[in-house]
Amino acid sequence: MHHFYIFFKHIIAVINREKFYRLALIIIILLFFGSIAFVYFEKIGFADALWWSVVTVTTVGYGDISPATVGGKIVGIAVMIMGIGFLGVLTATIAGIFIENKLLENKGMKPTSMSGHFVICGWNFRGNEIIEELRADPKCSSLPLVVIADIAEKPVDDPKLHFVRGEINPETLKKANVKDAQAVIVLSDDRLDAYARDAKTILNIMTIKNTCPDVYTCVELMDPKNVGHCQIAKADEIIVIGELGTNLLVQAALDHGITRMISELVSNRYGKDLYKIKPPGCLVDKNFFEVMCDLKEKYDILCIGVEDKTGSNFITNPDKGYRIKKDDQLVVIAQQRPDIK
Repeated sequence: MHHFYIFFKHIIAVINREKFYRLALIIIILLFFGSIAFVYFEKIGFADALWWSVVTVTTVGYGDISPATVGGKIVGIAVMIMGIGFLGVLTATIAGIFIENKLLENKGMKPTSMSGHFVICGWNFRGNEIIEELRADPKCSSLPLVVIADIAEKPVDDPKLHFVRGEINPETLKKANVKDAQAVIVLSDDRLDAYARDAKTILNIMTIKNTCPDVYTCVELMDPKNVGHCQIAKADEIIVIGELGTNLLVQAALDHGITRMISELVSNRYGKDLYKIKPPGCLVDKNFFEVMCDLKEKYDILCIGVEDKTGSNFITNPDKGYRIKKDDQLVVIAQQRPDIK
């Protein structure tokens, strides 16, 4: 209902701005007086005359009713010429609004009113891959995405991707309706050096959290030394790009080929993936070993860890006697996002 109200309000604003009511009034007057004149000269009913006027003005020309008198033909000529002119102006105005609307959307000038969406703050060469990964997960395949970035136009041709142009500030966050988003991904600015990138990212996090304190933020950092500053800014999850790459390189040297499995698990586009699910009622109060065996036997899902209800404590490969609580989340490996009731 709220979206309908926003749309209706926008339509009213456009009608007032473009003076649609003037054009519409002129066309209605033309149809009315054209019909009256046609009734006078052709001696037919008003309903038939009105039908003839509408068919003539819209250039459909069925031919079921046509003027037989000189006066009727003169009226017909006047209705044709004036009708085509005013109707053409009306059609061109409507087309112009749609074109303007599309241009404003591509230039990032339009606010959004969706909820439950994902927001990407900033843009770099990893942006395309992030969108592809999001779209590869059924959870996000049809959800709207919003990009806030200081770039010239919409970066990806995705009908469900909305673009807001500008730096991260309260105004652009409001346009993207960040307060109702599921999560925000904050990307670093590749145009700056590593130190300046992280400084700008931390300032962006502070702005987001100050404006929308409850939104979940996932942050990209370049230097692990800045993790503490990012935590002070209240970022929820921090991914250090350089540190992650270093760890993977060392792991590749120690256990050859294992990084291919890691790459598969963290990509939604191929292979099996990591997911977090709520334990079904039948598994609550069972120990971890029983839950792991049950999930593998019934659903071909491998449970590898547990997150407690606080959301801040992950236990990888818990002790086999660990009891699953109803507020826990299970971390599993599966072919696709599990839907277990």
